[in-house]
Amino acid sequence: MFTKTKIAVLAAVGIAQFTSFAQAETVLNVASAGGQNMVDYVKTYLAPKFEAMHPGVKVNIIGTGPGDAGSHKILEKLSAQQSSNLAKWDIDVAVVHQKIGGQMVSEGLLAKYRSEIDTGKLVSRDSAKNALGTNVEGYVMPMFHSQTAIAYNSDFVTTPPKSYDELVTWTKKHPKAFGYNGIKNGMSGVSFVTGWIYAYGTDAKTLSSKPYNKDVESNWGEAFAKLKAFNKNITFTPGNAGTLDMLNRGEIFMGPVWVDMFYSWKEQGKIPPSMKLALIAPGMPGQPMYYVTPTKAAHPELARQFIELATSPKVQAEGIVKRFNWYPGIDAKYVKSELDSATWNKLFAEITPEDLSQYGKSFPIASYFDDIKEGYERQVSN
Repeated sequence: MFTKTKIAVLAAVGIAQFTSFAQAETVLNVASAGGQNMVDYVKTYLAPKFEAMHPGVKVNIIGTGPGDAGSHKILEKLSAQQSSNLAKWDIDVAVVHQKIGGQMVSEGLLAKYRSEIDTGKLVSRDSAKNALGTNVEGYVMPMFHSQTAIAYNSDFVTTPPKSYDELVTWTKKHPKAFGYNGIKNGMSGVSFVTGWIYAYGTDAKTLSSKPYNKDVESNWGEAFAKLKAFNKNITFTPGNAGTLDMLNRGEIFMGPVWVDMFYSWKEQGKIPPSMKLALIAPGMPGQPMYYVTPTKAAHPELARQFIELATSPKVQAEGIVKRFNWYPGIDAKYVKSELDSATWNKLFAEITPEDLSQYGKSFPIASYFDDIKEGYERQVSN
């Protein structure tokens, strides 16, 4: 039992001073990257649950900001404390993006803890082991997985493509009915292009987990030429929301989207019920957010308890799936019994857990990712 304990979930890591809890006997600091919805999730959902399980514990939350920049602030803070040879660091739990999580492991900033929590055995997806080429086995627990997929209007598309090959054939028969935003103004288009390279250039496993080799790019010329020809038959959209807007207005009948954004729009009535999803072969990328605990966390045991609660099947079902339409961080089969059939079917009827396991890919390591975007600009856009 922890008495007179406060847990502070801190904001502006590396920019502002941490909140002071002078009266607290113990302070467990948790820094969260991500948007305001991530902050609100901890503040309104996780915090009350954890406090109820730990009398005398108080959770206080502000975030570090969206995107990789928010995670990078946490990395900078930990790096500074590592360089200062501090015996204890003032972050105990952090929520970070996949790319930065791998960098933190490489720089010796994170503790290996997954085998020490009960929920550690409930995750088997590759992203819990590999972070864009870095081995993170044991150092991370996925909070959730975001995923891209192909949205289509089932009133007009009765048999959606099952692969990139079938999609190419479909667009030839239905010119301008497929739309995406290229690699500008949103990651759904970038994801589509990355999946294209996985299909026609180099496989996802090589680009996501193997050491960088510039020579690999020599295999992509034909893939980019094929994409340039494909783009002549499609409609360009203004971004992630723009693709959904054009689907809603009937200006296109198919396009890549983020799954959580798609279902949120559907619940809000911003796209019709006829809109459905397909995850095509050989796959499209998504990414997790990670729970991590630093190497010299002042209170590692309490940090593990926090992460264990956050990755439990009930919390993953209620907090991650129901609230945000995200795919759970742990394997979906452990969450199913905690969900009503309507919620389960909404998220998994069209894209099954088996589909996610087979076709849910990671983004490439940074160097390959840069090469793909540069190659698109040079060989496809021009």
